[in-house]
Amino acid sequence: MLRIPILEDLIGLLTRYKNRSMLPYDFNVFPHPSPTFFKITGRISRMRFLRTASAIVTGILLGGLSVTQSQCPDFTTYSASPQGNPSNGTLGLPFMRPAPACRTFNSSAVETVINDMKSRLKDPDIARLFENTFPNTLDTTVKYYNQSENLAFIITGDITAQWLRDTANQFAHYRSLLSMDSELATLVKAVINNEARYITQYPYCGAFQPPPESGLPPSLNGYATDVIVNPPVDNQTVFECKYEIDSLCGFLKLSTSYYNETKDDSFMNDNWFSAIDQIFQVINNQSQGSWDENFNFISYYNWTGSAGSLSPAVNNGGNGEPKAYTGMVGTHHRPSDDLSTFAFLTPANAMLSVELTNLALILDEAGQGTSISQSAKEWSSRINESIWANTLVDNIFAYETNGYGGRYVMDDANVPSLLSLPYLGFLEKDNPSYVATRQLLLSRENPYYAAGQNFSGIGGPHIDAWNPWPMSQISAIFGTDDDEEIMQSLYLIVNNTDGLGLIHESVSIYNQSDFTRTWFAWANSYFAEMLLDLAERKPSLIFTDPVSYAPGR
Repeated sequence: MLRIPILEDLIGLLTRYKNRSMLPYDFNVFPHPSPTFFKITGRISRMRFLRTASAIVTGILLGGLSVTQSQCPDFTTYSASPQGNPSNGTLGLPFMRPAPACRTFNSSAVETVINDMKSRLKDPDIARLFENTFPNTLDTTVKYYNQSENLAFIITGDITAQWLRDTANQFAHYRSLLSMDSELATLVKAVINNEARYITQYPYCGAFQPPPESGLPPSLNGYATDVIVNPPVDNQTVFECKYEIDSLCGFLKLSTSYYNETKDDSFMNDNWFSAIDQIFQVINNQSQGSWDENFNFISYYNWTGSAGSLSPAVNNGGNGEPKAYTGMVGTHHRPSDDLSTFAFLTPANAMLSVELTNLALILDEAGQGTSISQSAKEWSSRINESIWANTLVDNIFAYETNGYGGRYVMDDANVPSLLSLPYLGFLEKDNPSYVATRQLLLSRENPYYAAGQNFSGIGGPHIDAWNPWPMSQISAIFGTDDDEEIMQSLYLIVNNTDGLGLIHESVSIYNQSDFTRTWFAWANSYFAEMLLDLAERKPSLIFTDPVSYAPGR
């Protein structure tokens, strides 16, 4: 694509300020604005900016040198091969951000953090990875956003659907920027509002089609075709209705992080409270055992592939394995979208306990939802107590249990995972039970741990047992203060992008060029979030100057 600096500058400004009532006096907002920009615009008033800039863009386009959204490459294709200039590091990682005119959302606060981190990071390859991954969600996944409608649709990357879980994690590393960038905060509020609509209508579903206001067509998901779901769903709204309790936790996480950073409770509208009511209905229903006192089988949700479906049939009429009451909340699928073996997924319940506490805290501070806050506190405590009472044997957490004594000792890379318990806020890194469980998980005793010459980590059945996920090594870094362990995990990730400068879903232990998904926004965000954690917690490991850094401080 022909690069036109003046056009990139103008479209970037127009995109950035199109929803602002006030425009900056200082147009020097680009890291490297083109000289032509200043020659053409000069010193013009804010009131004249949009008219002048639009006229210049129109003139360039009419002159035949056009860079439009329709001409922007699909990022799935774009991310599959090296693009911009290589880094100065030994790996020579490429610059993988789309051109400014092709980015789906612009944030000056994000650009500031990128520049701050690049100036501090001592390894040019890590600096390039941060430069590529930190803005990836905003650069590539804001498929639809309308501020006046308070709606935003965020895709997960190479799949045109919005996962509740993925979206919460895709925005987690921007949390501290919400108080500094009002436009970014408004975008997140629109995401929350759109997800509240989804949950209100379909609380058991985790992935959704674009909102009708967007004009975007729904996508055909072959794995949802011929799948029988109860309660029934409309595939024009729902992309996939796998019930994963962590998806609802993701919505709570996004809501509470937004409030804690902005202190804006305007998102707590009727739409949001309706979603919260549905979440508590799911919690109540899915905490029950499978049998009532008269041996009637209790089912509030079931899911199974029918004959000819790409998705599998599920036993017991789509209900899966029976469960007995424990105080935890059952789930049908894992965070990886795979079927659960046993219903009580320990890390998902740990996340639920944490997020219910966080929900109660923001409701109390905002002076809203007193009864909801009380229920959240009660459920958080009940779930927490049940985890410690029912999932721990010989100081080792089980990944899944069923309330009948059945336990599955393993871990999956997808968060929430057992390895990520400190990241979730459920316990401290030095908790003896976590330390013992972590040691088991990162060994042959975990059936989904695999190690090769170039890469190792935890995977899961979503791909296969010999394709561990870089995400697991990120969780491992969040779960330790040991410098050697941190650096070993960090460079396992850095050295395994196959020269593409983005974080993949999984990597084969037999061939590092055999990987899945070149464009996986959640993994990119999680990596950038981890680097920001190290920047504050362990700056000497990654910075030339060992001084802690946190955005906005």
